[in-house]
Amino acid sequence: MKKDILTSLGIAKKTEEEIRFLSPLVYAYIGDAVYEVYIRSYIINKYGGNVNALHKIATRFVKAASQAHAVHELEHQLSEEEWGIIKRGRNQKSGSVPKNANLADYRYATGFESLIGYLYLMDKHDRIEEIVEKAIVIIEEKTKD
Repeated sequence: MKKDILTSLGIAKKTEEEIRFLSPLVYAYIGDAVYEVYIRSYIINKYGGNVNALHKIATRFVKAASQAHAVHELEHQLSEEEWGIIKRGRNQKSGSVPKNANLADYRYATGFESLIGYLYLMDKHDRIEEIVEKAIVIIEEKTKD
């Protein structure tokens, strides 16, 4: 049986109730990392190549405009709870907006990352994989050469 790293370090895992009351920016903080791992795994396996080429491909998937596009395309496939998490993340004010993103895209991307982070913290890994798989297909289609 898989041992939980938090337990092995003597840290109590947050309850579902505690997770529900975290800031959406906390969800986005971890969701960004989780999404990045899925994307890097995908591109290494699909495209291979050197690190510079992989990084260039990865940016297609992680930039705000791509994430925002995926969120809009996925909207009707998400539960009311999931869309609520996206809206909460979208409405949060963060410190800055990246220079290569418009504000609306950046906010929806934050909402997307919030959803991924929330699902991760709630141990809903199968749902993360469904959403990320659909997002990859959407972004690949949008960014075809």
